[in-house]
Amino acid sequence: MAIGDIIVGIDIGTSKVSTVVGEVNNFSQIETICSTSHKCKGLKKGKIINEEEISLSISKTIKDAEDEANIRINSAYVTIPGKYVTIVQNSITKEIKDKYSGITLKDVQAAILQVRDIEIPEEQTLIDIGIDKIILDNGKIVSDPVGNLSSNFTIQAQVILADKEYVKQLTNILRKAGITIDGIVPIALAERNLILDTNELHDNVMLLDIGAGNTEIGVFEGNAFTYTNTIPLGGDSITNDICLVLNISEEEAEKLKRQYGLALKSFIDNDNEIMLNTCKDENRNKVIRSSELIEIIEARIEEIFALVNRDITNQGIKQRINNVVLAGQGITNISKSDVAGKITLNIPVKTSTGRAISMVRPEFRTSYALVRYIAAKKKKKT
Repeated sequence: MAIGDIIVGIDIGTSKVSTVVGEVNNFSQIETICSTSHKCKGLKKGKIINEEEISLSISKTIKDAEDEANIRINSAYVTIPGKYVTIVQNSITKEIKDKYSGITLKDVQAAILQVRDIEIPEEQTLIDIGIDKIILDNGKIVSDPVGNLSSNFTIQAQVILADKEYVKQLTNILRKAGITIDGIVPIALAERNLILDTNELHDNVMLLDIGAGNTEIGVFEGNAFTYTNTIPLGGDSITNDICLVLNISEEEAEKLKRQYGLALKSFIDNDNEIMLNTCKDENRNKVIRSSELIEIIEARIEEIFALVNRDITNQGIKQRINNVVLAGQGITNISKSDVAGKITLNIPVKTSTGRAISMVRPEFRTSYALVRYIAAKKKKKT
């Protein structure tokens, strides 16, 4: 990345669209120029249900960003849910004509073209290449092979494919907002460097981002991005359960969830009484115990973790995961979620302690993470 590069990242969530504009500073770090967001209900359970609403929300965040940063935005990077992404592991060995002349940039570029040359199903399209390892003929692993004396080098990479129909929808939505897509990045891949701490970046880790409407799964084995998916449940599912079971308004259900947020009934200190203010039952002054509320929360959180457990078990990757890291507004304000996750998954679970995550407001974390991810790539559009 070059000093002064400006990168725009857009994240389309279940409850909102958020846009972050970042600039590369003199220390080769991303400096946020502005962050804007707008409510949006055009995405439900990871599916686009209203293109016009999403496009309008993007237009509003872009206009706000342009006014705030005093720039004209023509293009941006955008996230894609894991359910529309397929990761293909590929490895190629590139022979060097003259070992003593050193590996050239041209050799590396030719190798990357080779590694991306796979048979792509008709319903999918290539969106990214993630290079995991570059290995010289003597077994040495290097980040950049250019200039090394070696008779060959091997590239291990992930070829990232996306659902062609979803990409087409995204392209149409952004075009209506007057924006060209610079690139499309899976949510979990964008968030990895923001949510995981230094030790976790080298471990076999599952990242779980539990948002308003979806839970994003991202599995990383060291630098390798090995699996991603989306579970169509999140924090809003818990709110809806409270709303339906107690027959109260959505606003009161959300307030109670935040006030009494606890993932396990066994951790209740004081089972106090709660007066329901918006109960639609005949008894308008209904009183419940806090344990009744927490039981509702516990059941849904257990289901979210159970669905994640089934997914990674069916994929045959569970036994390779050493740790699980939780993030997302849908879960981090509910105490003991990590304990509930460990019970269901039978894998150590912790809430994210990534140093950078605390510096960004929760509603902008994914779009900011996207900008950081792009800034770290050698080749990008700005």
